[in-house]
Amino acid sequence: MCGIAGFTHLRRAPAPGRIEDATRSITHRGPDQQGTFSASTVSLGAVRLKIIDLSGGDQPILSEDQQSVIVFNGEVYNHGELRDELRGLGHPFHSQCDTEVVLAAYRQWGVQSFKRLRGMFAFAIWDQRGADLLLVRDRLGIKPLYFFQKGEDLYFGSELKALFAHPEVPRNLDREGLTYFLSLNYVPQPYTLAEGISKVRPGTFLRWKSGALTMEPYWTLNFRPNPRISFEEAQSELDRLLRLSVSEHLLSDVPLGIWASGGVDSTTVLHYAAENAGTKLKTFSVSFRGRSFDESPWFREVADRYGTEHHEFDVNPKLGLADAIEEMAFYSDEPSADAGALPVWYLSKMTRQQVTVALSGDGADEIFGGYQTYLADRYAVQARRGPAFLRRSALKALSLWPASDDKISFEYKLKRFLEGTLLSPEEAHLYWNGTNSMSAKRALCPGIDHRSTMDLYRRLPSEAGTAGSLNRNLWADHLYYLPDDILYKCDRMSMAHSLEVRPPFLDHRIVEFAATLPESFKVNGSNLKHILRSLVSGKIPESVLERPKQGFDIPTHHWFRTVFKPLLLDTVNERAVRETGVFSWPAIHKMMQDHFLRRANHGYSLWGLLSLFLWMKRWKIRTTRADTTTTVPSIATMG
Repeated sequence: MCGIAGFTHLRRAPAPGRIEDATRSITHRGPDQQGTFSASTVSLGAVRLKIIDLSGGDQPILSEDQQSVIVFNGEVYNHGELRDELRGLGHPFHSQCDTEVVLAAYRQWGVQSFKRLRGMFAFAIWDQRGADLLLVRDRLGIKPLYFFQKGEDLYFGSELKALFAHPEVPRNLDREGLTYFLSLNYVPQPYTLAEGISKVRPGTFLRWKSGALTMEPYWTLNFRPNPRISFEEAQSELDRLLRLSVSEHLLSDVPLGIWASGGVDSTTVLHYAAENAGTKLKTFSVSFRGRSFDESPWFREVADRYGTEHHEFDVNPKLGLADAIEEMAFYSDEPSADAGALPVWYLSKMTRQQVTVALSGDGADEIFGGYQTYLADRYAVQARRGPAFLRRSALKALSLWPASDDKISFEYKLKRFLEGTLLSPEEAHLYWNGTNSMSAKRALCPGIDHRSTMDLYRRLPSEAGTAGSLNRNLWADHLYYLPDDILYKCDRMSMAHSLEVRPPFLDHRIVEFAATLPESFKVNGSNLKHILRSLVSGKIPESVLERPKQGFDIPTHHWFRTVFKPLLLDTVNERAVRETGVFSWPAIHKMMQDHFLRRANHGYSLWGLLSLFLWMKRWKIRTTRADTTTTVPSIATMG
């Protein structure tokens, strides 16, 4: 696991030390080795966390004829078989690392080589033969990659920090990205919260040549259900693919462990890992002792069942949570509006003390239909057949109910569900995973043009299915929620602690196979992830299969009335809000007061605002147009 950075300089030489500064800004992603390369028109940098071939593979790596160079972030799990094939074609190798294989594959097969890579990656190749710079991101967007074009030159990096190292890259708040952030709790690709900076789309490569930039997909997921496959055949194939994927994901020359939440997904990964591992596995979990959503009984049972060396960390207010949140403002790169980032932060910190690599269960919910929102989508079809005024009346009655500290209280879920039934099926699905309605966004930021979340669905291909269908919603989550919330959160929090996290469910063979399954194999009646749960029944503890679905989160509503309250009031105060020129202080003040007085639960929205304001202060993000720029004041200047 590594980090990459670079830029072109077509017309003039760069400032001395600029590539070193950009590379140094992401040292946490690769503390074991740093290196740079410079040519007449391009500079590249890499930081390396050594996982495979600890004595070789330092980056950047040059081709045998010195005409091509690569900087690489990630893991390619089939690099061994590719190396054997390429060696047979005459390519020499000087290490056992995957980076050298990726470069040789490109030299042999060109851009067609990207389809042959199996893994998670983001890399840049400078090919002097055609004066091409290529930026490539893995199929699912597991590894991040940002870019910014100014005039003829291109700037890129694994994190925004690598781009912010350049004075030429502006630090203005992107209003289009902001409106999505307020709706969804994340910023969907290709947008970011930094104006002019974009994400390389998953499964896509960019080509820069003589100042011109083009982009092209090399992989696209298609949902084409196969009506002829039987449930038993599908279950057998899934079993085969999971065994292959987990086996490949265990490849490592450094200590490795498993993140174990006690849920179906992580326990499935642990089950297949235990079948492959020749030694006792290490497992890692976080708990919330005394809370209604504490998962410790399940993950302890799982650890006992598989005889792992188990490590557990309790997330509680005594930890100095406010300090951790402020640290996260630096490492998050963009603000992490998903409150689940905090337990991932502590889980990563604990895990890194024991191992360098961890396997996770990420991705199973998005490819097999594991979220309650997929059930809500179906129930809403029935609810919308009744008069809308009845649902509005029920919402009005629920607004009189005192707000609970429990993040999963019945009245909170019912209120969200009813609100969603008043939206279109597509908007409702995204709303149930997000935070604010359109009216709430407009109240918070009255002076900007708010984009509808329906725009995301309009980008789906015509074969995505009918409005509200399961596959249509899975396709949207695959394109946006998975890479830009779930995987983004995991990458930033783990790499902040120099930990590599691998998600075996996101082997593209499994993802492609899941897209061919009939919808009933995924959500069957009220059964979520039907085929996966059926497959592991009898393999993993029944108590894990029978337990209710719980999110990886924190007691957000309660902590914003207690431990987070001082930091919130100090950061999102009247002066800071008004100086943005974007947000409405009366609306934000009312939101906070309604939450503190238990008139409503706004914990998720407040987390998003706190994360956003901390990020803007940390990186001195300008929030008004260039001709009248102001910066958000630093924490030290806030009364």
